Amino acid sequence: MLVEELMSTDVVTIPVEATVREAVGKLLEHEVGSVVVLSDEGNPIGIVTESDALRAGYVTERPFAEIPAKKLARHPVVTTTPSTTVQQVAGQMADNDVKKVPVMDGLELVGMITLTDIVWQLSDIRAEVGELATEPENWELD
Repeated sequence: MLVEELMSTDVVTIPVEATVREAVGKLLEHEVGSVVVLSDEGNPIGIVTESDALRAGYVTERPFAEIPAKKLARHPVVTTTPSTTVQQVAGQMADNDVKKVPVMDGLELVGMITLTDIVWQLSDIRAEVGELATEPENWELD
């Protein structure tokens, strides 16, 4: 199974100059768990999660409108491509301790895949692996 089969194409983003208040507004408006922080050129430079926003407000004791989102955005951003296998991106997530991975097609942000996306499809992924393991005559060798 490929990333493009599971990813969401509605990626919520904020500009690099956004505040945590603006990030939280997007989280609430779109009912998502994270927003991608984009550079002026449109490249992902970080991800802000709900937990990041709560932690920033608690630790700094400052209003969200005074905290730049880029200061708490997780970076470097781990990215993947639509043609990556779900098993590979799950490995990337585990290796980098992340739950959300932007999907890039070249320089274009085209989607987001999350650990939740993968978990919801786990039975299908297992079935696919099982089929491959039991049908070696269908394997194509290069």
